[in-house]
Amino acid sequence: MVATNTPHSTLSVNWSRLLSPEPDGGLMVLPKDSIQFSSALVFTRLLEFDSTNVSNTAAKPPGRPYPPYSLADFSWNNITDSLDPATLSATFQGHPMNDPTRTFANGSLAFRVQAFSRSSRPAQPPRLLHTADTCQLEVALVGASPRGNHSLFGLEVATLGQGPDCPSMQEQHSIDDEYAPAVFQLDQLLWGSLPAGFAQWRPVAYSQKPGGRESALPCQASPLHPALAYSLPQSPIVRAFFGSQNNFCAFNLTFGASTGPGYWDQHYLSWSMLLGVGFPPVDGLSPLVLGIMAVALGAPGLMLLGGGLVLLLHHRKYSEYQSIN
Repeated sequence: MVATNTPHSTLSVNWSRLLSPEPDGGLMVLPKDSIQFSSALVFTRLLEFDSTNVSNTAAKPPGRPYPPYSLADFSWNNITDSLDPATLSATFQGHPMNDPTRTFANGSLAFRVQAFSRSSRPAQPPRLLHTADTCQLEVALVGASPRGNHSLFGLEVATLGQGPDCPSMQEQHSIDDEYAPAVFQLDQLLWGSLPAGFAQWRPVAYSQKPGGRESALPCQASPLHPALAYSLPQSPIVRAFFGSQNNFCAFNLTFGASTGPGYWDQHYLSWSMLLGVGFPPVDGLSPLVLGIMAVALGAPGLMLLGGGLVLLLHHRKYSEYQSIN
């Protein structure tokens, strides 16, 4: 993620350096002094856990871990084949280059990135509010054979901090679940003080397409912790832009629980997040919730008003009584 203070900034690519063993400086945004914020969110490994004998849904880790899949060892499609100017989207789809057990023989891991020209919401849940300053990342694992009967999947995520400290993780809670049924929480990752970079997501994934309440899976995020650069799979693109920085922080996202719906239902898993720079979009109360609140708050007032009118008329009836003697 890079934000500049001018609409005239350009991306410079030195292909020979980018493809070399030392890619530092292969990517630059010019002019350099126009950069107001820059960081990276790197998905490094696909995790898998055997949750067969796990009864505690909050267990960490959520089961016996299988050897992770390093995304640096995946073969990815040619992105030009998936560019869609109409939806401002592109999809990176890949599978392990070395797959002796043919786990991904009929499967793939896909990252779909979409930009927006205006504020709106996607048609599919969790329907996060987006603006023209954000983009959406959707991750989908489709058709891969799990290594256990009750496998839970997850992602290892690394990010570059703006200093020695890790970005902060925040939780926001709401009474409104119209756009993501039964989900009352929003998680945010914030780089430094606002306005800066941010990522936000609902802690929910889906085991069917289209997603819905019946296929919703809990999404758990571990706390961020500093990570040494050499302990993470190397990203030539990150190194080409940021150089040999080592102020990485990492956390894990885990999707699903040992009970309820899971990837094992249809061999499908999807999850999405928003990325942007500036102030994160803020959800207001939906029209449905506002209507319910208006009825709930208005009904007692109407009852008091009606009761007052009854008492007034009752008092007037007796005050107009005249003795016949």
